[in-house]
Amino acid sequence: MAANERKERGIRRVDLAYAEVASSELARDVNRDVILEIVRSRQPVSRADLSRLSGLQPSTVSAIAEELLRDKWIAEGGTATRPRGRRPMMLSLNPELVMLVADVRPMQAILAVVDLNGRFLAREVLPLATGAEKALQAMVDRMQEMRARQSSHTFVGVGISLPGRVDPATQQLVHAPNLKWTGFDIKGFVQKQTGLPVEIDNAANACLLSELWFGRMDGIRDAALVTFAEGVGASILSNGHLIAGRGGLAGEFGHIPIEPEGLPCACGFKGCWETIASTRAALRYFAEAAPDQPKITYTELLHRAAEGQPAAVQAISEQARGIGRGLRFITASLSPEAIVIDGDIVSAWNIAGPIIEKAAQQSVLSGVAPRVIPSTDGELGRLRGAAAVLLQRRSGTNKPED
Repeated sequence: MAANERKERGIRRVDLAYAEVASSELARDVNRDVILEIVRSRQPVSRADLSRLSGLQPSTVSAIAEELLRDKWIAEGGTATRPRGRRPMMLSLNPELVMLVADVRPMQAILAVVDLNGRFLAREVLPLATGAEKALQAMVDRMQEMRARQSSHTFVGVGISLPGRVDPATQQLVHAPNLKWTGFDIKGFVQKQTGLPVEIDNAANACLLSELWFGRMDGIRDAALVTFAEGVGASILSNGHLIAGRGGLAGEFGHIPIEPEGLPCACGFKGCWETIASTRAALRYFAEAAPDQPKITYTELLHRAAEGQPAAVQAISEQARGIGRGLRFITASLSPEAIVIDGDIVSAWNIAGPIIEKAAQQSVLSGVAPRVIPSTDGELGRLRGAAAVLLQRRSGTNKPED
């Protein structure tokens, strides 16, 4: 099957979903990424199969495979059974390579060690101070402890998912109403402290990369992923490529006002989408429905909803209706094939899903409504997404750290 006919999962730097195999010298990294992605999705795989699946010449595949082996991104192991002739050596992602990843939220960070296949070797939750330097130092200290406990592995780098927009050109956090870290060199600080390459991106972009790298979006070229946590963020896939926009600010649908006279939003406006669709909104709905109950966390709200407690079910349903109200922004402006819903609310999909799906059906101006898909990873999406951000930027040109 030729590369342009394949429907492998894509990443931002090159469109692996519909990659055309290139032959110029400038396409070396593109072809390398194509081969690495096929190894990831089809492992264990032989060099002959890599040539067949990619459409590249066997000699080109062999050269790229040797380069990936030398740089330790892949490893040889086992042989394939053939009716006759020499048994080919099979290739897989190197199980010894791992990454440190962080899902940063306004009051806590979830830290993990994850391998190239998206498997978690360790995971911890760390409360965060408000100030950037103090919070990041605590993150780095905990990461170094986790790294020491995994000393038998080789660390590729650090991937960080943030609740705000990152300028692709400067790698600086430029817009984060719920996280007061703008202006601080997050990437530079962590890189200096750990001695590892660091990549950062917006949480929604990270989650969409997770779906593309580890998920089930084969064949989808136009989609939006909307993540619902303390705030609301979105990522846009257009014609197989992630859209960052000027300064990395594309996708801030959460800060479009729905209720002009509604509640104040952290961005300074009133009645933005996130004031009626975020986890904070859901907790407010619960407090209004059960004023005699003590304050609870969103995780506790989900547990109560799963138990069938009326006030909790009502709060999740109201959040789902809030999510549904904003979907018209997505369908009218982007007309996507699919809308992926990400965040802890996907664990209550039996309650929220039908409400959100109905709203999507009613949101289209004409034609067929987009598919509504709950994300595959739930709360782990941002962590796997942080790993995907690191992989898609580092695998083409950098060797793993020894």
